[in-house]
Amino acid sequence: MNGEEFIKAIKILSEEKNIPEEDLFEYVEAALNAAYKRNYNATNSKVTIDRKTGEVKVFSYKVIVDEINMEDEEDAQVLLEEIKDTNKDLKVGDTIEEEVTPKDFGRVAASTAKQVLVQKVREAERASIMDEFKDKEDELLIGTLSREDKQNYYVDFGRASGILPKKDIIPGEKLEMGSQIKVYVTKIEEGQKGGPVIILSRTHYGFVKRLLESEIPELAEGIVILYSVARDPGNRSKIAVYSENEKIDAVGACIGEKGIRINNITKELNGEKIDVVKYDKDLKEFIKNALSPAKEVDVYIIDEKDKHAVAVAEGENLSLAIGKNGQNVKLAARLTKCKIDVKTLVQVQEEGINIYKYYEA
Repeated sequence: MNGEEFIKAIKILSEEKNIPEEDLFEYVEAALNAAYKRNYNATNSKVTIDRKTGEVKVFSYKVIVDEINMEDEEDAQVLLEEIKDTNKDLKVGDTIEEEVTPKDFGRVAASTAKQVLVQKVREAERASIMDEFKDKEDELLIGTLSREDKQNYYVDFGRASGILPKKDIIPGEKLEMGSQIKVYVTKIEEGQKGGPVIILSRTHYGFVKRLLESEIPELAEGIVILYSVARDPGNRSKIAVYSENEKIDAVGACIGEKGIRINNITKELNGEKIDVVKYDKDLKEFIKNALSPAKEVDVYIIDEKDKHAVAVAEGENLSLAIGKNGQNVKLAARLTKCKIDVKTLVQVQEEGINIYKYYEA
């Protein structure tokens, strides 16, 4: 690599990788100086590169001092009294330089410069990719399934690849290599080689939140507000929504005309059912809504501090409130952040719970 080729390479790299030219020159100068010291057993040296021609020169230098500092490099210091007769204009702190460029240094310089530039390309690429993805945590991304091993799927995003653990795919879904897939980013960190390590999930409750925002404009725009999400991946999710505008039907906006919006999300979730309920500041009403599809449920807050409630229902509504294997009440409890016991009136009486004491609570 001659001088012109080197300058051209610097300019191209600077433009393509958005690295200041001066930074690249300084990187190469430092590497060349290290190579010179190593190959020629030198200490007090510096290397300069002409910014126009690319010519490389090596200089030996000495700093003028009034007293030798034994903690610094002795070879890089010279006493003022030793040189004051040769140049009376010199003073303490000035530097005396002498060019010592070896005749065969061009070969070393060319090889070293090439290595440095290749390294900087890699570092710049990693930094650029990290910068592109660092703000994607908790976001929804679309990528291509590229490969799999025993524990993970790998999703290609073009400039980077994400890891989708098999434990974080929706139960029962079958993924095909080469197909596009929507994923939720749970964590991004810098890897050992500088690029991002992107951890993905399709079972995280945040995946449902981001799917809702992508499908329902009112959510993305803040007209409808998502209060909370509770999820049993592959089976059922519950979401609580509301609007500060009384004229807006928050639940209806999420469901969509003929259920089209919520159905689109259900398809993406491999058939996972989604209950959309209205959030209410009145905790009793919120719990009633959360226990949907059960109706005619009476709710009593028996411990406001611990958020403990008893929901009284009968017959079919009792079964609906509890759900298969207790799924409905568990999701309702997570949605409302309350402990909810679902009982019949007879059970309440047998257990000695005086619900009427909390009737107006």
